[in-house]
Amino acid sequence: MQLLLLLKRNADDVWETLVKPGKKARVGARIVFGEGILKGEIIDVLEDGNRLIKFEYDGIFEEVLDQLGEMPLPPYITHKLKDKNRYQTVYAKHDGSAAAPTAGLHFTKELLKELEDKGVKIVHVTLHVGLGTFRPVKVDNILDHNMHSEFYVVSEETANTINETKANGGRIISVGTTSTRTLETVTDDNGIVHADSGWTQIFIYPGVEFKCIDALITNFHLPESTLLMLVSALAGRENILNAYKMAVEEKYRFFSFGDAMFITDKMPD
Repeated sequence: MQLLLLLKRNADDVWETLVKPGKKARVGARIVFGEGILKGEIIDVLEDGNRLIKFEYDGIFEEVLDQLGEMPLPPYITHKLKDKNRYQTVYAKHDGSAAAPTAGLHFTKELLKELEDKGVKIVHVTLHVGLGTFRPVKVDNILDHNMHSEFYVVSEETANTINETKANGGRIISVGTTSTRTLETVTDDNGIVHADSGWTQIFIYPGVEFKCIDALITNFHLPESTLLMLVSALAGRENILNAYKMAVEEKYRFFSFGDAMFITDKMPD
């Protein structure tokens, strides 16, 4: 049996996919799902081993996926979720992400309402998280690490609200590294956020200056990951290592359904 993870939609029903096992997934090979309801032909093998597959089906592609497919979960989640919305933020709107922005899983509609009632302004951005975000850094020089591109959208309303907040002396608190990467992509060197959409390969590591956010709510990440480098860039490597040490000692939960921490660029040394 072969498993396909759909990563990125191209034109004409062609998708970039992760295929496991990939040994037999050669160019020209055909894969059939649901007794022919969905068929695919591998048309290219990319440098990173991902496959381009052209799909054939009747009807609406998303409805076919709902019928045949399952929500992809991280490998450390070994049980099947009774409610697929459990691995989804309450404010999610657009299909396209390869994984959930897990810091947002801590928020309920009731909590968001409480924050708004206290005067906190809440705005939304879109970033379709790609697998490259979670791939470990294996090169000696981090500048040689290749970040995969991810699609983002920042609306005019979001940009204006953030710029007004910053101009009035307010803080920008990002929920998750996903939102952080998006905001830092569309913020210029003067700290002005611009409405935009496109593809980003932003890589934030210690030494990189943040142009937009002041603080971050984030989960505990895998070692050697670009996400761990991002939070270290904000709070300082030693502070993050100390936080992780305490989290282990106190038996905090890590990863998708784990605990969160609040960090800022004003962390004490």
